[in-house]
Amino acid sequence: MRVVVVGGHGKIARLLAPLLLARGDVVVPLVRRPEHADELAALGAQPALLDIEASDADDFAVVTTRADAVVFAAGAGPDGRADRKRTVDLEGSLKAQEGARLAGVRRFVQVSAIGVDEPITDDMRAVWAAYVVAKRDADEALRASGLAWTILRPGGLTDEAGTGRIMLGEHVPRTTVPRADVAAVIAAVLLDDATVGHQWELVAGDTPIADALAAATRA
Repeated sequence: MRVVVVGGHGKIARLLAPLLLARGDVVVPLVRRPEHADELAALGAQPALLDIEASDADDFAVVTTRADAVVFAAGAGPDGRADRKRTVDLEGSLKAQEGARLAGVRRFVQVSAIGVDEPITDDMRAVWAAYVVAKRDADEALRASGLAWTILRPGGLTDEAGTGRIMLGEHVPRTTVPRADVAAVIAAVLLDDATVGHQWELVAGDTPIADALAAATRA
């Protein structure tokens, strides 16, 4: 497969790329900085320079041409400036979705966040509320996009070593998950057409990834 990864220098994306490369996929990480492109090229990826916030859907279409799938793994994170939650997490996803359509690419896997459909409350920090709304609205747009989508909503992300064992479902207890296991789930989802049209929360668990996906697609 030729896989375009939006947010190609993010922590999950940098764990995903070696998994895809190891099985013979072509990985096209989209990055903003030339030094990040050089770093990823040294791993065997074929990075493309693209600033998510400064680019439009046509720019995304250009770098997505000939791809088999797009993975949206970009995010401004739950901290920092509230306005960037919209320009990166929401508008970036919308442009990537439209770029995929323009390029004729149907498969789209999106990394969201657990619990973003829960109500916004007055006691939420403004930045966190903006993050939740951006992720929620990006997911809603993807579900209505007509693309062959899968949405993964991981719990709190950690840098611990992956275990290859997860808990996956429409709703799961709100806990943590290693980024390495999120990357492994993305890699598995890309090869499994049965995961199209599914949205799952994802945390650390006791079930091997393949078994968890198989059970979730039957549910």
